[in-house]
Amino acid sequence: MPRGIYARAALILVLPVLLLQLLVSVVFIQRHFEGVTRLMTSAMNIDLRFLLETAEAAQTLDAARLAIAQLDTPLEIRTQLPATEVATADLVPAFDLTGATVVETLRDEFNEVLTISLASRNRVSVWFQTPHGPMLTEFSRKRVSASNPHQLLVIMVVLGALMTAVAYIFLRNQLRPIKRMANAATDYGKGRITPFTPTGAIEVRAAGTAFLDMRNRLERQTQSRTMMLSGVSHDLRTPLTRMRLGLSFIDNEEAAPLLRDVDDMERLLDAFLDFARSDAGDSREPTVPSDIVKAVLADAERMGQPLTSDRLEGPNDPVSLRPLAVRRALDNLVGNALRYGTQAKIGVSVTDRAVRFWVEDDGPGIPPDRFEDAISPFVRLDPARNQNAGSGVGLGLSIVADIARTHGGVLRLGESDALGGLKAELVLAR
Repeated sequence: MPRGIYARAALILVLPVLLLQLLVSVVFIQRHFEGVTRLMTSAMNIDLRFLLETAEAAQTLDAARLAIAQLDTPLEIRTQLPATEVATADLVPAFDLTGATVVETLRDEFNEVLTISLASRNRVSVWFQTPHGPMLTEFSRKRVSASNPHQLLVIMVVLGALMTAVAYIFLRNQLRPIKRMANAATDYGKGRITPFTPTGAIEVRAAGTAFLDMRNRLERQTQSRTMMLSGVSHDLRTPLTRMRLGLSFIDNEEAAPLLRDVDDMERLLDAFLDFARSDAGDSREPTVPSDIVKAVLADAERMGQPLTSDRLEGPNDPVSLRPLAVRRALDNLVGNALRYGTQAKIGVSVTDRAVRFWVEDDGPGIPPDRFEDAISPFVRLDPARNQNAGSGVGLGLSIVADIARTHGGVLRLGESDALGGLKAELVLAR
């Protein structure tokens, strides 16, 4: 079966029409023309019988030739006695719809028939055995067969094709709202809100309205979550600021461990907010992917981090991206790479279908069977990496994966061929 809805609908529409035309052509039309042909040939047999009896009644060949010559014009039959050539077998074209009926009707009526030829589309040739030798009779094919029986078939095919085309246009208009709703759903999965108005049949409108309601509920839920976390952030930062202010009046040696705890709490709070916020507030805009990589490299150089450029491939044409979200994702990947390794590389590749960023490090890497766990939120793989490299809540790669999904892409983990550590690829659909 075809995979597209247009192709399937066309198959459902065309197949019954073709089967119906085939059935009508074989059963009705063939039987109809066979009956008409049998009646017309039987009527012609009367003239042929009269002509044959006239030839047989003559005493001599000359008398027979004179008698049948007088009947040629009234009966519209051309005769030749004796016939100069006689066909050895009946000749019926393969695509003659009524030829077999003509031959059968003639042979049922006359035992004197030698051979019959329907090789010519306009004339019928019949050889009879007479006492004076074989006699050739020729008459118009229109006298024994319905004229142009193929015309009805042509009319059926042409009208069937025309009506099928008209029906397909109407069907396409009915299926267009479904395709528009599918495109809107796909765009929403990629983080884009496409204007969509339900149209079409009642059932299609109901599905479109349900989709809009679902999208609005998800948007309200996302906004409510963002507002709640913003409020939580404000409420938590206020006591943390008071704690930091209070610790500033304590001796440095005694306050140092508590200040580190406050810093850890702030980092954890920032990680939670980044995960919950994802790319909220960041709209799509034309962005050159290599410019984002260059900005990450410039910041790393300014901070003295061992981050180098791998490759910047592809055209420098702007691509519709959320630059702040992509920058946040690359910062997380670079931070993880430098936390667990001593050096890292970053690169980008742009094709017609996707934009691919990658970050490689020379750290211990992650076992392939733990890739899914590494992307899951709140899962820490410190024992597999480096327990002393720093602490977190296991949201770094989850944030990157979430940003990739909002761009219709994916986060892929693998082994670095260049550095031997982990290779994280951020693949975004264009």
